[in-house]
Formats: sequence, structure tokens, C-alpha cells
Amino acid sequence: MNAFAPPTIPENAPFSSEQRAWLNGFLAGFLNIRDLRDLDAVAREMGLMASIEARAETQALDVLEDDGAPWHDPGLGLDDRMKLAEGRPLRRRLMAAMGQLDCGQCGYDCHNYAEALFSGTETALNLCQPGGRPTSRMLKALLDEVTVDAAPAPEPGLTSRIKTFVAKFVGAVPLNAPDSDKDVRHVEIDLSDCGLTYEVGDSLGIMPENWPDLADAVMTALGVAPDTRLADGRGLRDALIREVSLGAPPDALFDLLGIAPNEELENLDVLGLLERFPDKKPAPDAFIAALDKLNPRLYSISSSPKESPGKVNLTVSAVRYAMEGRLRRGVASTFLADRLEPGSAITVYVQKAHNFALPADDTKPIIMVGPGTGIAPFRAFLQERKVRGAKGDSWLFFGDQHEASDFLYQDELKALLDLGVLTRMNTAFSRDQAEKIYVQNRMEEEGEALWRWLQNGAYFYVCGDAGRMATDVDVALHRVIEVHGRMKKAEAKDYVAAMKKDGRYQRDVY
Repeated sequence: MNAFAPPTIPENAPFSSEQRAWLNGFLAGFLNIRDLRDLDAVAREMGLMASIEARAETQALDVLEDDGAPWHDPGLGLDDRMKLAEGRPLRRRLMAAMGQLDCGQCGYDCHNYAEALFSGTETALNLCQPGGRPTSRMLKALLDEVTVDAAPAPEPGLTSRIKTFVAKFVGAVPLNAPDSDKDVRHVEIDLSDCGLTYEVGDSLGIMPENWPDLADAVMTALGVAPDTRLADGRGLRDALIREVSLGAPPDALFDLLGIAPNEELENLDVLGLLERFPDKKPAPDAFIAALDKLNPRLYSISSSPKESPGKVNLTVSAVRYAMEGRLRRGVASTFLADRLEPGSAITVYVQKAHNFALPADDTKPIIMVGPGTGIAPFRAFLQERKVRGAKGDSWLFFGDQHEASDFLYQDELKALLDLGVLTRMNTAFSRDQAEKIYVQNRMEEEGEALWRWLQNGAYFYVCGDAGRMATDVDVALHRVIEVHGRMKKAEAKDYVAAMKKDGRYQRDVY
């Protein structure tokens, strides 16, 4: 036996004490020397340890060089964010490239997605849905600057896509009246046999499938037979349905086809691009390799496990629109609304909430702003407070297009008002009058009362579209504080910043 002391994970490596202890034990066992023939393997592993130590030193320096994340503002454009991150370590510039919403759709928050890419534990560059193609291109450009030979895992983030469950689909009931321009569904999924648990504020990840007729059309455009198989034996059709995205064509597909991307082409889907260039017939294996993976979709949970044990509800708007003379359909939304039969198996996971939860103190008042499907988490909040017998007041601002056809969960909300679980409710139906009225307008109309609630310690929540609604609501909130709190703009900004720091201003936006 050779006397050999295995290397250990350095104290300044980015691991918790429990992770470091486990890794040290693993290395000690793995590098156990039985004879001299193992020395080559040891030398290779020592090289790995040197890489880990070097990366740990680099990350320690990163912390010293970094003075926060001034780019972490969804109101800033990508170019402005990257300017703010100039000269920062790579891991910080990766974060600046993200959409800055901390929406969780990637399975992380912005910081942890950047850390995972930096460490090499995540390789997919197209997970930031708010950032879209510009973000994925910037991430690629940044990562092309370096080659990571070996790197440690980051501290655990928010990702939970690796822990999926097979649940049972119960149904998707329309919430709009038949004459509505929208198709919003109340989705119910049975969890009783799969062991999945969740809390209000969490989101549910859905692992969808592409429409079979879309996969068939892609195969026709490729000029291949329906039973075509890939080199590893997988069926091409099955891969097109279950494995790859058939939405916006990625840069790798443009490269494969030898086509220069432009704004018009990037707005097509994969089938549209193939149909635009019918002479391009890539080999099936190369074609599949050039496509992005089919990512899960996240939906805010609209039920409380205390109210509906063993079940989870979602509030989903089915996306359908015409483009290039063809019906385009949201992958996950129409998977739930149109394709699944009651009793079907569905693969799901829980994405834990990132700073979006009810206050622990049930006496605290809450203000909820959730137009359209943004009502989802607040339905869950109200159910939870009802079961818990919460004494704190609650105020809901809800909006949509038409009261007669789009007042989601109207009967439930009115019943909660009658019970006193919901203290106040203001609605804004934008198209029921000549001048459009939105939830932010109702907030300003109720500004004096809203300010009193804030002064009494109310928690303020927003759920919905980040690009327009959530921004407009934020502007309205600042204006209410300026007017009724008699503050200057800078003072109102500080007041809102203090609310965020104290956890009293929380957003679930996408």
C-alpha cells in the first residue's frame, strides 16, 4: 500500500460545510491508492483539485471586486445592463445578461442561473424566457470568452426540474363566457398518488409536448418518411413531439441551413423557417441537434393545499393566433386546454417561490394586484387565509377586458367578500367604457386608502405581465406614496426600496 493523503476541498471553495464534508469523503474513497498503477489517475485528479482551488481563489476575488448588482432592474435594456457590468467578473456579467425578473421560469433566479452557467453545472443558454434571444446570444458571447475545464457546483439555487412527479390530469374548465375574446382555463391536477407537495406562492412546472400535427408537418418539410429514425434508434417523430422546441428557430438552425438571421425570420417558428426555404433539407440528426430543448413551462399555483389537499389548480390562458396563414398554439397552454384527456398522466414539478409568500403574521393586511391570470396566486392566498382563520385585512385589485365575460372566479371572490376573508375588492374592466381603465388607475383613485394600508404595515403583491402591467403598477404605487405620503420622488423611491428590503413588496411577474 502506498501512503497517500488525498486532496481536500479548500475552505474558500463555494460549498456549504455539509457539501464540503461529503466531497472530501468522496475524494478520499475515490483516490484510495491500491498500487503504483493508480498514480496516473491520482495525477489527473490532482489537476482537477488545482482547478477547483484556482476557481475558488477567483470567486473569492470576485466577491472583493463586486459592489452589488446595479443592473438588477427589469426596466433597463440589455445594452444598459451590460454597460453597468463592464469590467466586472464574468459571473456577474452573465447575471447582467438575464431578464432581471427573478421569475423562476428558468428554474433559478437570475443570480443562480448565472452561477450555474459559470460553474458549468448548467449548459442550456436559452432558459431565460423574458430575456429571449438577445439574452441567449449574449450568454454565448460571454461564455465563448473562456473555457472552463473543471468547476465546482454553485450553492443550491431554486431549480427543481430534476425532481419531477407523474400526476393525474383531472380537467381544464373554461372560466370565460363563450363570447369572450379569451380562453382562460381552470386546470385541476390530482397529486394524491405522486407525493408532490407545495405551498401557496409556489409555481407548478409542466412538461409539455408539441402537437403531433406540427411534428408531422416538420417531417414533411424535411422530406423524410414518417417512420424515420435517428442514428441512436430514436424515432424522429417522437423526438419532435417530446424533446425539442419547435418555436422560434435558434441560431444553430440558421447556421445549419446557411441562412443569415434577421428580424422577420426570427419571428417565424421552425416549420415556418423550413417552409420559407423549401430547398433546405438538413439530415435528421443534424436538424435535431440544432434545435433547442423543449423546456417546461411555469404557472402560478392558484390553490391552497389546505383548501384542496392532494390537488393543485392552475389558471391558464390558452394561446392561439394566426401567423403566415397557419394557426400557432402555445405549447403548454393548449397541451392543457385541448390535448389532455381526464385521467391522463402529466409530468410536473414544483418551483419554490422566490420571495413571494404570505406574511407569517396572519394579522398583517395584504394588498394584491392581479389582473387576468395574475389572479392565480391571490386565489391561493385567500384560500389559505380562509382555512387559517387569518384576521388581517385583504384588498384585491382585479382587472380584465369585460366584466360580463372575463370576471375570473367572480362567484368565489364575491363569496369571500361576504365571508370577510376578502375585505375590499376593486375591479377595472378596460373595454366596458370608451376610456380604458386598468388596475393602476383604480389604485390611484383609491390612493388615500391605499396609503393608510401601507402605513399600517400592509404587504403589497403584484402578479402578471412584467413588461407593461407590473411596471405601470409600480409607477402608480410610487405616485400614491408621493401624493398621499406628501413625499418627493426620491423619498417615495426610498420608501418603496424599504418595503422591498422588509419583504413587504413582492412580485410574481413574467
